Amino acid sequence: MKRTDAEILSAAVKGFLCDYLPQQRACSPHTILSYRDSLKLLLHFATGTKRHLTGLTVADLSPQIVRSFLDHLESKRGNQAATRNVRLTAIHSFFEYLGREYPEHLLQAQRVLSVPFKRTTQRTVDYLDADELRQLLEAVDRSTPLGRRDYLLLTVLFNTGARVQEIVSLNTTDLRLIPPPSIKFLAKGRKERICPLWPETAKLIRQFCHKTGLKLDEPQPLFCNRQGGRLTRFGARLIVQRHARHAANSCAALAKKRIHPHVLRHSTAVHLLKAGVDLSTIAHWLGHASINTTHKYLALDLEAKRAALAAAGPIVARAAAAARRRVSENLIQWLESL
Repeated sequence: MKRTDAEILSAAVKGFLCDYLPQQRACSPHTILSYRDSLKLLLHFATGTKRHLTGLTVADLSPQIVRSFLDHLESKRGNQAATRNVRLTAIHSFFEYLGREYPEHLLQAQRVLSVPFKRTTQRTVDYLDADELRQLLEAVDRSTPLGRRDYLLLTVLFNTGARVQEIVSLNTTDLRLIPPPSIKFLAKGRKERICPLWPETAKLIRQFCHKTGLKLDEPQPLFCNRQGGRLTRFGARLIVQRHARHAANSCAALAKKRIHPHVLRHSTAVHLLKAGVDLSTIAHWLGHASINTTHKYLALDLEAKRAALAAAGPIVARAAAAARRRVSENLIQWLESL
């Protein structure tokens, strides 16, 4: 029995989210949820107020509807161009799948795939220098259980330079606290990487596990919320921002920066770069698939820029002096010609 267009759309969405992304692409649960939310928003927008969602067909998801949806995200939902592009990435991925699995809709899939991304403004990447990091850590009250958790969270974020999702997904069995200490992460693309720990960080983790009763030989979440469940990336973000606001009272420089967990990742990269670590090692440390991603940290090292500037020396003063010599020589020649 031939399926209707509405049934094809429903089957395609289910196959995309339940089979293609987790099984064939091995996407993380976070990526799958992000793509799901993007498609859900698109479907609701395409439905409008005159049609039930169950009657929606593939033909209703035209390139014009996709463009209108993207404009709606900015004008009505207040999303930035970067968020708009994230939504479009999910839509493109879905239509690539649709075109392969349902060739009768290949032409429409190609038309939707031609919808372009919007150019975005490249913002300056924030990072914290050594003094700002010290101020941030000192703002944490370590006399309480939550304070000790927060202090360890900030320490591990900076020590490893890991993504916040990697940090909150840590289990105690991912830790190696005997020398040389390290942590094993499950990174993007289901790739495992091992990051070394400073002895001081390993000592903090041992003390934290001892006080909280965590067992290193059983898979238990390292970071938990107030209710005892695993800390989420949103919870980690709130923790970092709360202590950053507190630290900003005594450090004016922190008040001028947008501080979130990824800023600590940037700070780790710049710290390693200033210590003379090569870009290839930093790329492996952070779990970058390409060293080109790591190159952006070269632009952040202001001290290296100042050193390069001092070594090169000013050219304006030299040019001005040369110009003055030429004027003087020309003037003498003119006087002699009188």
